[in-house]
Amino acid sequence: MATKESGEEPIVVERTFNATPESVWDAITKKDKMKVWYFDLKEFKPEVGFEFEFLAGDDKKKYLHQCKVKEVVPGRKLSYSWKYDYDPGISVVTFEIFPEGDKTKLRLTHEGIDNFSKDHPELDKKNFMKGWDEIINSNLKKFLEH
Repeated sequence: MATKESGEEPIVVERTFNATPESVWDAITKKDKMKVWYFDLKEFKPEVGFEFEFLAGDDKKKYLHQCKVKEVVPGRKLSYSWKYDYDPGISVVTFEIFPEGDKTKLRLTHEGIDNFSKDHPELDKKNFMKGWDEIINSNLKKFLEH
């Protein structure tokens, strides 16, 4: 599944959690819950057009992430643009929820990473792959299945 902008494959991370679809939806849309496993957002609303930003990075440098909600299907899908204040490139992050009996599958897709400037090595695809793997397969798993 290539992105429309280029031939680059998006990052896709799928995980089935021992949790209800409602609890997964709450985890990806309620800022007090997002703070625990994701990022500390000042405000967040799962509403198309809602803009939010946050600082994240390592001990050496924090990067300002700027995002805007693009699509919301309550309980099923959340999509937002993802960019940085210092780079013109725009990517899109999508969370999709699939009920599976008493469990829930979450699919995270991050498309358009190749839109970021190659002048910024921290925006390399492998860094996003590592980050999303940790966020979904470690942080969110611990949060939902504690």
